[in-house]
Amino acid sequence: MWYLAAGIILLGAIVWTVEKLTGKQRKVEPATAREIPAECCGQHAVCERDRLLAASGKTVEYYDDEELDAFSGMPSDTYSDEATEQFREVLYTLNNSDVAGWLCSLQLRGISLPDGLKDEAIMLINGK
Repeated sequence: MWYLAAGIILLGAIVWTVEKLTGKQRKVEPATAREIPAECCGQHAVCERDRLLAASGKTVEYYDDEELDAFSGMPSDTYSDEATEQFREVLYTLNNSDVAGWLCSLQLRGISLPDGLKDEAIMLINGK
């Protein structure tokens, strides 16, 4: 038993010495911060996908929400409580699997999701 323990310790010492002598150090690259556009909704994975879809010329898919086109071009922090409720009604009538597609549709139509609903939409996308 002592021979086994001594062998493991000796092997560890040899590996440590070889690494020190060769000068190989494991470097961990720091994560680089990505610049996030000011108009980003906070759903970076969705935004990246939506930007690619928009660039490809994908046609807009409606989720029985044509009335939301009236909010095209409005900043996300300027919606009234009534307008936010309109968005919330559509959001909660969707299947969780359709929420990301709906957000894509809104972006392609130039409609910003109200600030008060962004966290709720993220939770639905993540299935929580």
